[in-house]
Amino acid sequence: MIRFVDVCFTHSDAGEPLFENVSLQFDAGWTGLVGTNGSGKTTLLRLAAGELEPDAGHVLRKGRAAFCRQRTDFRPDGWETFSAAVDADAALLKGVLGIRPNWWDRWETLSHGERKRAQIAVALWEEPEILLVDEPTNHLDGESGTMVREALASFRGIGILVSHDRRLLDDICVNIVFIEPPGVLVIPGNYSDAAEQKALGEEHQRRQRSAAKDELSKLRREAARRQAEAARSVHRLSKRHLHRNDSDGRGKLDLARLTGKDAIAGNFARQLRNRVVRTEEKLDSIGFKKEYDLAYHIDGERSHRDVLLRLGQGVLPLGPTETLAFPGLVVGPSDRIGLSGPNGTGKSSFVRHLLGRLILPPERVVYLPQEIPVDEGERLIREVRSLSADELGRVLAFVSCLGTRPERLLRGDLPSPGEIRKILLALGIARRPHLIVMDEPTNHLDLPAIELLERALRDFPGALILVSHDTRFLDALATARWRFERTAGGARMEKS
Repeated sequence: MIRFVDVCFTHSDAGEPLFENVSLQFDAGWTGLVGTNGSGKTTLLRLAAGELEPDAGHVLRKGRAAFCRQRTDFRPDGWETFSAAVDADAALLKGVLGIRPNWWDRWETLSHGERKRAQIAVALWEEPEILLVDEPTNHLDGESGTMVREALASFRGIGILVSHDRRLLDDICVNIVFIEPPGVLVIPGNYSDAAEQKALGEEHQRRQRSAAKDELSKLRREAARRQAEAARSVHRLSKRHLHRNDSDGRGKLDLARLTGKDAIAGNFARQLRNRVVRTEEKLDSIGFKKEYDLAYHIDGERSHRDVLLRLGQGVLPLGPTETLAFPGLVVGPSDRIGLSGPNGTGKSSFVRHLLGRLILPPERVVYLPQEIPVDEGERLIREVRSLSADELGRVLAFVSCLGTRPERLLRGDLPSPGEIRKILLALGIARRPHLIVMDEPTNHLDLPAIELLERALRDFPGALILVSHDTRFLDALATARWRFERTAGGARMEKS
């Protein structure tokens, strides 16, 4: 059992609470946590795991929990024991998740997708009652994604899942929690059904709010007119112009105040003021989600060079016994190349090989690696906070246009992996690049940010080299493909 009771939580150095009076009940089955980068998805998982304590309220939990973290830098606890295990459960998980016998010996050379499968296998083998999983399908190719979905679907305890993978959220989740600080919205069903219900609710709220705003505008205009009329009445009914001994005139004015149209005008004005107040209160009570007009133009350039990279046919070592064979390649100043293929076929290794052979000044190249180590993320944050006001403004404008509120980057805590990737990209494009190289650019990014990044890259005038398992992303941006596939001796790459 996991239950949140009136939980409040604020990050250190934050100006406002992340969660405020959040109450949640997690039951058997998978619950998906959905929200923008930095909205608090991982923080909520850490609260559920007991790694963080709420500032107020309670997190009640009963049962042994396992936590599969978003990062895959290190071997998971229990990996050595699981690797050596020969029981039926271990054998089943190794088969379902494609765990190979030599992975223990070559952890450093495993792809992040292979490491993620190993991490999930260990967690499931330990048979926890509660399983917390953060972005399990990051880095995974189609085949690996299917393996992970099948493995997670077999779990029968309480599962809490953070993901931007719509297919995974649809296939295994029975509840969706939309995180919208400082609160949350729980909707039963898988992601597609819950998102549709949420969209209908938001549209209903927008219509209610629009109608209330129209009503308020009309009431304010009428109230102003009535107030002006009442003011004229007050002037007409003033006794200042009467002599103090004119009791007859004063009596007529008193009677007019009580019975005449001037009295009615004053009453109408007071009634309208009251209606204005009530309508303002009604408008305030209607839920309102602020929407931002998000768009960004990447201010890059097309290189004047005819060739950015020329590479002869060759072979690249991938490990002690495996190699990647590749043909001769030429990259032009406006080429848009998509790299795709299974995990472990050397795509990231090949991209790093290319970077060392570019015929371009380093400052004209933006490279977004598949994973950004924690210490590098901390260095990037320090760099951002030391920028001049103009430079900082450009960086914050970019991350804002990808859906991250800029004020988060100026706080003391380390931003999420998705936010770190946005920062690295923002710092790079400020140099007006000729070439953008991205290894799994959609990893860690929320769904709106992926769509916004796609639109921004579509109009980039320079060259693109994109590694991705997201076929929709590559179809929208790449005009040429380099495909990787496994062979008996490792892997090979072919142009198409």
